[in-house]
Amino acid sequence: MKPFYTLFLLFLVLAGRAQQTISGTVFDGKSKPIAGANIFIEGTYDGASTDEQGRFEFSTTVNGKQELVISFLTYETLKVAIDVAKCQNESFTLKESVNTLDAVVVTAGTFDAGEKARVSVLKPLDIVTTAGALGDIVSALQTLPGTQTVGEDGRLFVRGGEADETQTFIDGIRVAQPYGATTANVPTRGRFSPFLFSGMSFSTGGYSAEYGEALSSVLLLNTQDEATEEKTDISLMTVGLGLANTQKWKTNSLSFNTAYINLEPYQKVFPQRADWNKPFQSLSGEAVYRHGFDNGMFKLYAAFDASQFDINSETINHPDKIRVDLNNNNFYLNSSYKANFSGQWQLFSGLSYGFSRNKIGIATDAVSNSEHASHIKVKLKKSFSDRLKLSFGGDFFVTRFEENFKPIDSDTFTSNYNANLAALFAETDIFFSKKLAMKLGARLSNNSLLKEKVLSPRVSLAYKVSKNGQLAVAYGNFTQAPKPDYLKYADDLSSEKATHYIFNYQYSKDRRTFRAEWYWKEYDNLVKFDTEVAQFDSQYTNSGFGYAKGLDVFWRDNATVKNVEYWVSYSYIDTQRDYKNFSVEATPSFVAKHSLSVVSKWWINQWKSQLSVTNSFTTGRPYNNPNEVAFMSGRTKGYNNLSLGWAYLMTQQKILYFSVSNVLGTTNVFGYEYANTPNETGVYNRRAIRPTADQFFFVGFFWTISENKKDNQLNNL
Repeated sequence: MKPFYTLFLLFLVLAGRAQQTISGTVFDGKSKPIAGANIFIEGTYDGASTDEQGRFEFSTTVNGKQELVISFLTYETLKVAIDVAKCQNESFTLKESVNTLDAVVVTAGTFDAGEKARVSVLKPLDIVTTAGALGDIVSALQTLPGTQTVGEDGRLFVRGGEADETQTFIDGIRVAQPYGATTANVPTRGRFSPFLFSGMSFSTGGYSAEYGEALSSVLLLNTQDEATEEKTDISLMTVGLGLANTQKWKTNSLSFNTAYINLEPYQKVFPQRADWNKPFQSLSGEAVYRHGFDNGMFKLYAAFDASQFDINSETINHPDKIRVDLNNNNFYLNSSYKANFSGQWQLFSGLSYGFSRNKIGIATDAVSNSEHASHIKVKLKKSFSDRLKLSFGGDFFVTRFEENFKPIDSDTFTSNYNANLAALFAETDIFFSKKLAMKLGARLSNNSLLKEKVLSPRVSLAYKVSKNGQLAVAYGNFTQAPKPDYLKYADDLSSEKATHYIFNYQYSKDRRTFRAEWYWKEYDNLVKFDTEVAQFDSQYTNSGFGYAKGLDVFWRDNATVKNVEYWVSYSYIDTQRDYKNFSVEATPSFVAKHSLSVVSKWWINQWKSQLSVTNSFTTGRPYNNPNEVAFMSGRTKGYNNLSLGWAYLMTQQKILYFSVSNVLGTTNVFGYEYANTPNETGVYNRRAIRPTADQFFFVGFFWTISENKKDNQLNNL
């Protein structure tokens, strides 16, 4: 009888645990029922799914206060406290998740590229596959709207701003000297190879409060987080040699590349317009070491560059050419640490040091200068939820600059300055819904040299108007200390200022992207001086001002034609400034009102080849003609450059690459240099400022050695 009594008692206990019913309906934010939502009580197997009307009902043996969990794909999971006995016919509303691929992205003023970018208008490999770019990051960026092609300079000019109004950052840390040294209308190049970077963000305005000291834009370069495999790359080129290698261990990896460039053999075959005593030569290298922790990553990046050239520079104001010889040594070190902690906290810290030294001979005079620049940064980021994220931190910039000028018949004149700049920043990302997001921030900086504190608020707002399209607006105040050319002579200046207003529309679908962006920039506190050039006895003031307004349009299509991708960029700009030694407000000489770039790449299987074509066109740029009354009233003829590239896959790991710029041999003129005094007829003579060569030819052989014997450098050409 014992088994019978045991079963009877167990039945009484189970009967005592009376089942209760939970029921309700699940809706979305528009009060529409959600079918297929999953509902259960936390810690139990009791639950159900909603039907076509969003209704659910299930029984449970638990009672009292419990937590009901409701989840559905593309919606935020809802956890709500309930009383089991009273939870019948309740209504629940789910919010759309803001982490889905089709959620809104704040895009005003920013071009993102890379594997982590949700909407990428430019891929990292485009840096080296764009015809005419020849692996230069800046040359590739000049095919995007908002940039100006300034062929005699080579640096990045953005929306009416000079090149030094754009700051470059690697892994969030500033690069004080991002370009190679140059002089005498010889264009420079960026110092950094694209091979070590996984992505970039190029902001044409309205950028984050995390970054400062840039009136116009910032270029953010991100090194690769980890190496995919061990390999060696060998490059043999008409302009030099290159070697790269990657080694990988369990939690560590090391990548490096080095290059030797010597234009002398090339220029013996293809003579240039410039009168070289010693054409450009350089030895450069980069390395990235990475160590992965369980909760983070440490990176150490180092780069060096030693270059020199010697040229006889022509000038209208001297009967003989003036010899200019330049030697530059540059070193850059960057370390960063990024880690994730409990409670959705993220830490970023970084340190950089840059050193640059120039030794310049100008005829019989000698100039030498050096710059030491450091940047320390700490940032904390907290995700309170998918809808609210806060980041805050601070950074500290130290700059030491010194220049010595030694005329042949006089004593050495020394000019220098020491500047310390400390800044605090805070920024929050708020996702009101899947369609509406806002970024709100501010930056407070203190410059010890200028003895000033500046508060710079910034805000961006984006709204998704359709499944594939969105609108965005941005506003911000931006400041930047005057350039070293002024600070080395005057330390009583204040920061130059700019205010940005941006309105953006972006549409992206099926590997096609369209962007249109209108902007307005107001400049204030620009530096003016009262001499022909900035010099030690000039009178400097912050009385300058100006504006820039325009429209940028971008279209990229990777889907319409098989194996073909292309993009089209158009920019219109109206800008004027009263700065430097300008007599009136006028358009600067580096600005072209209309710019158009068309880039296309075509992979041909039968030829084992990738063909690339780039055509860049700009309308004429202004220049000042002293023979005319109006200031800066002259206009050069339009600029046009058609470039071609051909990469031929000889074997799986060997590539032969050909490239030629300005295929049509267009005679491009960047501006004019006028005589300081008129001739006997009262006319100021002039000479045209033209490229050192109308065309550039490039041939290279690229060989990759790896274990899988499949990798090659096609993505790097």
